[in-house]
Amino acid sequence: MAITLSAVGPADLAPAPWLDPAQFWPGLEAATSGLESPLAVLELGALRFNTHDLVRRAAGKPIRVASKSIRVRGLIDALLGTDGYAGVLAFTLPEALWLAETIDDVVVGYPTADAHAIRRLAADPVAAARVTLMVDSTEHLDFIDACVPPNQRENLRLCLELDVSWQAAVLLGHVGVWRSPVRTAGEAAALAAAIQARAGFTLVGMMAYEAQIAGLGDRTDPRGSWSLTKRWMKRRSVAELTERRAEAVAAVREITALEFVNGGGTGSLESTSQDDSVTEIAAGSGILGGHLFDNYRTFRPAPAASFALSVVRKPAPSMAVILGGGWVASGPPGEDRMPRLEWPAGLHLVPREMAGEVQTPIRGAGASMLATGDRVWLRHSKSGELSERVNEFAVVDNDRVVNRLPTYRGEGKAFL
Repeated sequence: MAITLSAVGPADLAPAPWLDPAQFWPGLEAATSGLESPLAVLELGALRFNTHDLVRRAAGKPIRVASKSIRVRGLIDALLGTDGYAGVLAFTLPEALWLAETIDDVVVGYPTADAHAIRRLAADPVAAARVTLMVDSTEHLDFIDACVPPNQRENLRLCLELDVSWQAAVLLGHVGVWRSPVRTAGEAAALAAAIQARAGFTLVGMMAYEAQIAGLGDRTDPRGSWSLTKRWMKRRSVAELTERRAEAVAAVREITALEFVNGGGTGSLESTSQDDSVTEIAAGSGILGGHLFDNYRTFRPAPAASFALSVVRKPAPSMAVILGGGWVASGPPGEDRMPRLEWPAGLHLVPREMAGEVQTPIRGAGASMLATGDRVWLRHSKSGELSERVNEFAVVDNDRVVNRLPTYRGEGKAFL
């Protein structure tokens, strides 16, 4: 079930087919006509474009694959076999242990309170050499020690997370995500020293994820002033975090050698790659190209992942109803978290129902032409969350199905 993402010629990197919806979506429909819905598809040309465009934007810094934004092991393996990608940023420790069976560099992106998984890691010398745990306080060290005392376990690799959210003026306040309590160089150095003083731990890395830059689209929208505000905020935040992150990294490096300093995300590759204190960049969402990432000025991913659902009702001549569809993305509730209707063109959700768990009514110019059994193509807002809904992706290349890749779910894994 292996695929390759290496470019075999200039045409592989040309973002042509998906820019013509009348060519792209009917091509996917024809290629998958023999498959039943619900159906999820990866378009190989779009995958290759996104894969290499991220490398271009990273400007020479290696990309650590953010697995939660993919959740397809075969695709993760293909990325790691592509120049410009190295290591995985996993979601949970159980997932990291599973990936580490074949991948030798897996950082857990979030602190863990999974005592059973900690004991598994602590008892396995191979996994302990491959997996790095995330911490942001001595409380995390205490929890791990309570699970397995240091004299009864393998030495555990740790990564210190630095908070790089932006503390703006009163009007905006805290901008970013609430993660680590460690914000200053002094606080980072104090935690690094505490880790070094504890038996059974080795501090090998730092992480500083700028969600307010990487995860915030800034293309012009109907509220033009809000787009300008977001661009202003990003500029200010980049300047502030670049200085503060560099100070924190320097302070920690005075205490211990670091193997890596991780930063960024799909939406911030350009600015993060210019930060000399960062040695690698985490990214994943830009590979599948969820529609949330259509809203960025500096890049536009190809729609590599999509899904199709079937029409099962015609409650009125001008309407159609598809079975299922309520695959709503996490985050602040809003229309941008809904799946986007891509094909046929001119369809829209019904405001009083929107995308529903069991059915999704649709209107629009094309709805009257839809009949029972016809399919509607959609894209998920967030990249990796689509993988939680299906057992596999059909891989399409040149208008034919060339492979099938199971998702984590398809492999019987449900980590979170």
